[in-house]
Amino acid sequence: MNKTILGLDLGTNSIGWALIKQNFDETEGLPNNLWEGEIIDMGSRIIPMSQDILGEFDKGNSVSQTAERTRLRDVRRLRERYLQRRERLHRTLNILGFLPQHYAAEIDFENRLGQFLPESEPKLAFRKDEEGKARFIFQASFTTMLEDFKAVHGAAVKIPYDWTLYFLRKKAASEKIEKEELAWLLLHFNQKRGYYQLRGEEDEETPNKLVEFHNLTVDTVTADEKQKGKDAIWYSITLENGWIYRRESKVALFDWVGKQREFIVSTDLNDDGTIKTDKDGKEKRSFRSPKDEDWTLLKKKTEQTIERSEKLVGAYVYDTLLQNPNQKINGKLIRTIERKFYKDELLQILKTQQQHHAELRDESLYVTSLEELYGQNDAHRNSIGNKDFVHLFLNDIIFYQRPLKSKKSLISNCQYES
Repeated sequence: MNKTILGLDLGTNSIGWALIKQNFDETEGLPNNLWEGEIIDMGSRIIPMSQDILGEFDKGNSVSQTAERTRLRDVRRLRERYLQRRERLHRTLNILGFLPQHYAAEIDFENRLGQFLPESEPKLAFRKDEEGKARFIFQASFTTMLEDFKAVHGAAVKIPYDWTLYFLRKKAASEKIEKEELAWLLLHFNQKRGYYQLRGEEDEETPNKLVEFHNLTVDTVTADEKQKGKDAIWYSITLENGWIYRRESKVALFDWVGKQREFIVSTDLNDDGTIKTDKDGKEKRSFRSPKDEDWTLLKKKTEQTIERSEKLVGAYVYDTLLQNPNQKINGKLIRTIERKFYKDELLQILKTQQQHHAELRDESLYVTSLEELYGQNDAHRNSIGNKDFVHLFLNDIIFYQRPLKSKKSLISNCQYES
């Protein structure tokens, strides 16, 4: 009896195979080493894997081959959407006449609408002179800002031109700035939009929960009795304001006494805003003590610092730089924060500048802009036809968020549901 057998050799990043034919009638009664057959074909399939992924497999960690492709695809999508917003900004600002001449000359408004000309990416705040050197075009605002720094630090202080952006962000919220300066700010906000969770903000999902950042000193640490079969011990940590933080740890926490610790504290609230209590009358409050590099801790800490300063983000950054010019901005002064902080600032800027620039109140220019952006989308053009440039810049271009696609069609009816 002839049989065809497929043999597989499965490895972590390869598959070996062989197809053989064997006549079992001829091998009956013979030892295995005397069996004869025929190899029809054989081969192997090597799955390409980088050294870092192989290293993770050696450690016993499962790594998805598609994870890196997914990450890079998300990066490409974010960049593509940023460029689309920038193109729409270019087209609208060009209709308003807010773009500097040297910058607008490098943009194609006829064929590749709103995109830079091939092999061209000019800087709005810098224009090349006859010698080919880049010259900062907002020199008047820079000089005014320089006077502020000289008044605090003396004549020897040196500051970069780019800080003029934060000076203008603070000024634009209450005073008039030039049209080209406003265009610079709008293109800057297109890059810095803040964090936004589309599936529901935390405050919207949990209106009866107050989440705060606290930096508190530990007064006392008390350990519970060690339970049998467990290495970890529960500790009661009393903080300077009387709160008690319960934590399980395998390492003794007595050295926390007298030291400051950072916490994210979540407090349950009633509908009237008062703090909920349990059956024993204790306030319902939970603590989280994340690591220093935890981004949620850094986010909450930065947001609370800005809120306590009672300033807009741009004014907060500028005033901090004014007191400490050596302060690093990105990654130090401003970390990931909610989008609402940037949105509130830009709303204040646009409303203030609308009072000083007639173009932002011109209905005919607004209609022309809608026809430029939504020439083929009558429904959307009509839906925002009674709005103004503040709404267009704020909600329809810079902070526009693509809605999630409905997946209700994938939900089936449960036969056990009554």
